[in-house]
Amino acid sequence: MSVMLTEKAAKQIKKQLEKRGKGIGLKIGVKKSGCSGYAYALDYADQLEDNETVFEEYGVKLIVKQADLPYIDGMELDYRREGINEAFQFNNPNVKATCGCGESFSV
Repeated sequence: MSVMLTEKAAKQIKKQLEKRGKGIGLKIGVKKSGCSGYAYALDYADQLEDNETVFEEYGVKLIVKQADLPYIDGMELDYRREGINEAFQFNNPNVKATCGCGESFSV
Protein backbone atom coordinates (compact mmCIF):
# COMPACT_ATOMS: atom_id res chain seq x y z
CA MET A 1 0.00 0.00 0.00
CA SER A 2 1.20 3.49 -0.73
CA VAL A 3 0.28 7.16 -0.73
CA MET A 4 2.23 9.48 -3.02
CA LEU A 5 3.05 13.16 -2.98
CA THR A 6 3.82 15.58 -5.79
CA GLU A 7 6.75 17.95 -5.53
CA LYS A 8 4.36 20.95 -5.37
CA ALA A 9 2.50 19.38 -2.44
CA ALA A 10 5.78 18.60 -0.67
CA LYS A 11 6.92 22.23 -1.01
CA GLN A 12 3.62 23.47 0.43
CA ILE A 13 3.76 21.04 3.36
CA LYS A 14 7.35 22.09 4.13
CA LYS A 15 6.30 25.74 4.03
CA GLN A 16 3.37 25.13 6.40
CA LEU A 17 5.50 23.12 8.86
CA GLU A 18 8.18 25.84 8.85
CA LYS A 19 5.56 28.52 9.48
CA ARG A 20 4.10 26.44 12.31
CA GLY A 21 7.56 25.97 13.81
CA LYS A 22 7.22 22.29 14.66
CA GLY A 23 5.93 18.98 13.37
CA ILE A 24 7.28 15.82 11.78
CA GLY A 25 4.90 15.72 8.82
CA LEU A 26 1.31 15.81 7.61
CA LYS A 27 -1.34 13.35 8.77
CA ILE A 28 -3.77 12.36 6.07
CA GLY A 29 -6.81 10.18 6.56
CA VAL A 30 -10.55 9.84 6.11
CA LYS A 31 -13.54 10.50 8.32
CA LYS A 32 -17.21 9.71 7.90
CA SER A 33 -18.82 12.84 6.55
CA GLY A 34 -21.02 14.39 3.90
CA CYS A 35 -23.65 12.91 1.67
CA SER A 36 -21.31 10.44 -0.07
CA GLY A 37 -19.82 8.86 3.04
CA TYR A 38 -16.23 10.01 3.58
CA ALA A 39 -14.15 13.18 3.57
CA TYR A 40 -10.40 13.68 3.73
CA ALA A 41 -8.86 14.79 7.01
CA LEU A 42 -5.55 16.68 7.16
CA ASP A 43 -3.66 17.61 10.30
CA TYR A 44 -0.10 18.24 11.46
CA ALA A 45 1.77 15.36 13.06
CA ASP A 46 3.98 16.08 16.05
CA GLN A 47 4.64 12.43 16.86
CA LEU A 48 4.15 9.00 15.35
CA GLU A 49 1.59 6.61 16.83
CA ASP A 50 1.90 2.80 16.80
CA ASN A 51 -1.04 2.38 14.41
CA GLU A 52 0.35 4.75 11.75
CA THR A 53 2.37 4.21 8.58
CA VAL A 54 4.84 6.75 7.19
CA PHE A 55 5.35 7.49 3.50
CA GLU A 56 8.15 9.89 2.59
CA GLU A 57 8.81 11.75 -0.65
CA TYR A 58 10.79 14.92 -1.40
CA GLY A 59 11.88 15.03 2.25
CA VAL A 60 8.29 15.22 3.55
CA LYS A 61 6.52 12.63 5.67
CA LEU A 62 2.87 11.69 5.11
CA ILE A 63 1.46 9.84 8.10
CA VAL A 64 -1.59 7.59 7.66
CA LYS A 65 -3.53 5.53 10.20
CA GLN A 66 -3.39 1.91 9.12
CA ALA A 67 -7.20 1.69 9.27
CA ASP A 68 -7.45 4.50 6.65
CA LEU A 69 -5.02 2.94 4.16
CA PRO A 70 -7.62 0.86 2.25
CA TYR A 71 -9.55 4.06 1.46
CA ILE A 72 -6.55 6.01 0.14
CA ASP A 73 -4.16 3.33 -1.15
CA GLY A 74 -2.56 4.56 -4.37
CA MET A 75 -3.68 8.14 -3.82
CA GLU A 76 -1.55 11.07 -4.97
CA LEU A 77 -1.67 14.28 -2.95
CA ASP A 78 -1.11 17.33 -5.14
CA TYR A 79 -1.21 21.08 -4.55
CA ARG A 80 -2.73 23.37 -7.15
CA ARG A 81 -3.25 27.05 -7.62
CA GLU A 82 -6.02 28.17 -9.97
CA GLY A 83 -6.54 31.91 -10.13
CA ILE A 84 -6.80 33.17 -6.56
CA ASN A 85 -7.68 29.71 -5.20
CA GLU A 86 -5.10 27.25 -3.96
CA ALA A 87 -5.62 23.92 -2.24
CA PHE A 88 -4.51 20.34 -1.89
CA GLN A 89 -6.00 18.01 -4.46
CA PHE A 90 -6.62 14.33 -3.77
CA ASN A 91 -6.17 12.05 -6.79
CA ASN A 92 -7.61 8.85 -5.33
CA PRO A 93 -8.11 5.83 -7.61
CA ASN A 94 -10.45 4.20 -5.05
CA VAL A 95 -13.19 6.84 -5.33
CA LYS A 96 -16.35 5.49 -6.95
CA ALA A 97 -18.49 8.64 -6.58
CA THR A 98 -18.37 12.17 -5.16
CA CYS A 99 -21.09 14.44 -3.89
CA GLY A 100 -22.19 17.47 -5.89
CA CYS A 101 -20.15 19.93 -3.85
CA GLY A 102 -17.03 17.75 -4.03
CA GLU A 103 -16.52 17.61 -0.28
CA SER A 104 -17.20 13.91 0.22
CA PHE A 105 -16.68 10.64 -1.63
CA SER A 106 -17.55 6.96 -1.58
CA VAL A 107 -15.36 3.94 -2.20
